[in-house]
Amino acid sequence: MNFAEDFAERFRLRIAALPANLQGAVWVVMAGLVLTVMTALIKTVGSTIPVVQILFVRQIVMTAAMLPRILRDPRDAFHTTSPRLHLARVGLSSVAMTAGFTAMVHLPLADAVAISFSRSFFVAIFAIVILHEIVWAHRWIGIIAGFLGVVIITDPRGAEVDGYTLLALLAAAAVAMIMVIVRKLAQSEKLGTVITYQAVGVGAILAIPAAMSWVAPTLEQWLLLLCIGTLSTVGQSLNFLAFRVGEATALAPFDYLRLVYSALIGAVFFLEAPTLTTLGGALLIVVGTLWGFWMEKRYRHV
Repeated sequence: MNFAEDFAERFRLRIAALPANLQGAVWVVMAGLVLTVMTALIKTVGSTIPVVQILFVRQIVMTAAMLPRILRDPRDAFHTTSPRLHLARVGLSSVAMTAGFTAMVHLPLADAVAISFSRSFFVAIFAIVILHEIVWAHRWIGIIAGFLGVVIITDPRGAEVDGYTLLALLAAAAVAMIMVIVRKLAQSEKLGTVITYQAVGVGAILAIPAAMSWVAPTLEQWLLLLCIGTLSTVGQSLNFLAFRVGEATALAPFDYLRLVYSALIGAVFFLEAPTLTTLGGALLIVVGTLWGFWMEKRYRHV
């Protein structure tokens, strides 16, 4: 075992000794930082490389990470009882990533990340409409706060509505729908199967658009593209570790640290500052979400 492996094992054992929710919080904090750095790299490369090409390379790297599982037992890797749900998730993932990463390239990084949190509002709406979940008064308060936050972020004034802001909102809505679909898939599917379909399916959808708009990357850009794919895989794995050991209600607040990460990275590396409307809208969405989580936890212990 080399130094890096030894350090990683020691770190894992120290984290494993913590209470479950604290373990999850550590993984969420790390995942947020990893995924924010990934978006910053996409913003950097996206000024010269088409977003669909960036995403295609990202999916290739993710597929490579799943390849040992696929090769070991291809039938098991792709076995599913819900092909339509997987197809819907793959299509929505393609829309969410293309729209979301395009917005990140053109919007201030903190603005794009703040808008992405509006997914909590859309999840609530979709859960009511599709999953027929019961909505108590405290949930409606969170939903209304989220809706007002979205309105403030978009700052709708006719022709002045920013197209990239709308793309970011479209991505958030698509991600919310994906989360609802994953809830249904989780009842019968293995996590590895869900990731495999997403990695291979989105890559297949983006292959032709990426080929049609392909720009030959430099060596430095190739390294950044590979880093994006690697960071995406690591970030998703850390999130999975977090929610495997911790409660969603306990971990959700730590995900909002991504707003801090993105503001700092945007200010230092891109000389950006988030707009007041975005910060105000994001604050409403965060408060509404945390209110809902707090009340859910309170009612559960009554």
